[in-house]
Amino acid sequence: MLPKQYRLKKRAAFKATYKVKNSTHSGGVTLFAGKLKKDDNVTKVGFVVSKKVHKRAVRRNRVKRLMRESYRILLKENKLGNSQKYMSLIFVATSNALDRDFNYIKSSIEKMLERI
Repeated sequence: MLPKQYRLKKRAAFKATYKVKNSTHSGGVTLFAGKLKKDDNVTKVGFVVSKKVHKRAVRRNRVKRLMRESYRILLKENKLGNSQKYMSLIFVATSNALDRDFNYIKSSIEKMLERI
């Protein structure tokens, strides 16, 4: 599980991140990046899987867990690239990510973090 200091929680923070319209897509996951940082605060991260993706909460939560764990491992290995320049990041899964395994999700998140 991600430590509390890295979690994006407030609805206003999610809206502000979406408003910037800085995004990239890979392998069923879309990454939205917020504003650039001015100080040394920690980059906050949010994970979203809509009800439109799948009606069962069990399936949505599994995808969120896979994305969270992928990000946590990349954070631990210090392979986040330029993503630490941003105040907030949001990972949004699509229906293509439902039947994917952990390694596929991890590689797509790693590609997006390098690209942004």
